[in-house]
Amino acid sequence: MAQDIFDKIRKNRGPLGQYSKGVHGYFTFPKLEGEVGNRMIFRGKECLVWSVNNYLGLANHPEVRKADADASAEWGLAYPMGSRMMTGQTSEHEALEAEISSFMEKEDTILLNFGYQGMVSAIDSVVDRNDVIVYDSEAHACILDGMRLHAGKRFVFKHNDMESFDKQMERATRIVGKTGGGILVITEGVFGMAGDQGRLKDLIEFRKSGKYNFRLFVDDAHGFGTVGEKGQGAGEEQGVHDEIDILFGTFAKAMASIGAFICAEENIVEFLRYNMRSQVFAKSLPMPLVVGARKRLEILRTQPEHKARLWKIASSLQTGLVENGFNIGATNSCVTPVFLQGTLAEATNLTFDLRENFNIFCSIVIYPVVPKDVIMLRLIPTAAHTLEDVQYTIETFSKMKAKLDNGEYQSEEMATVEVDKK
Repeated sequence: MAQDIFDKIRKNRGPLGQYSKGVHGYFTFPKLEGEVGNRMIFRGKECLVWSVNNYLGLANHPEVRKADADASAEWGLAYPMGSRMMTGQTSEHEALEAEISSFMEKEDTILLNFGYQGMVSAIDSVVDRNDVIVYDSEAHACILDGMRLHAGKRFVFKHNDMESFDKQMERATRIVGKTGGGILVITEGVFGMAGDQGRLKDLIEFRKSGKYNFRLFVDDAHGFGTVGEKGQGAGEEQGVHDEIDILFGTFAKAMASIGAFICAEENIVEFLRYNMRSQVFAKSLPMPLVVGARKRLEILRTQPEHKARLWKIASSLQTGLVENGFNIGATNSCVTPVFLQGTLAEATNLTFDLRENFNIFCSIVIYPVVPKDVIMLRLIPTAAHTLEDVQYTIETFSKMKAKLDNGEYQSEEMATVEVDKK
């Protein structure tokens, strides 16, 4: 007799799901309420928040809020109905794609309804069973899920390790020599967890040397709008923007919205328009999101003071943490990780202390995302934060670390919290 699938699920809740009864609504699925900003309401009281991807502070920018409201009033959320290919095409969608192409200095652009599903579908579209994918070990889950649809081989290289990359490319080259396929290298511009940039320039140098022939696909969700003089991303920062073959960006980080895009040469984008299943068979991006994205892009392009403010806050935060003895890894972006040593119980206890006694809300990252007995607190500075926020956070983190080192967060079990799930 076949096993009951539900019985299997009941017995194995997954590496994170096994803790769901004790952490749901507090450490996972917390409710941050009020207007998006540096201070929001958590469990009925105001907290200093370092956990929203509102990099440029555009979520409550008056011009953005007006554009969103006006577009919603004029169009509603239903228009356009249907997929772009069938009945969901509009001049606004085309205009946004053209404006992104101009800003990113790429030949063409395709809008995506969501970044995650778009990345999955793009990978599925670009490669076939004869092709090989070579990717960074720290690649985002959307990249991993996209590769799961790939019928051909895939090889992973150690994070930002060019010696490992070289070895995997040798393997990939041997295989495509037999299959007649090509090689797609996938990495990130800014890695969203640890904040370090992908070594795009070094990857490009491999291709320029003539040793390997491949196309480069870069997910720069966290770099778009925040990195590079113009905000084009890590490729611009490293001087290889023109060498990136397929460039992915999202509206969910710097632009504080929903949706995403892919830039590439015109014939590649045209191919994607007709072959990306997530776009061909999904409803078009609603008009208010398109109009709102155009306004956000305009501000990103014409008001550089927001990015300057972001970096003022990020640099002050990162410098202050390092000067006070904290390990922030190899970040060279705004993403600010703080690495500590401790057990799962200590991780939850110190996070509880930060939230309940110091009114600081930041994300906690534990195994299996990071190695066992490593605690990563992930801070996302934004243009909405203040230097006073930075100073208070550094002072609080110093107190927290002293308590951690003194064993004050040790316990037999992880902290659990009673949460109203209504």
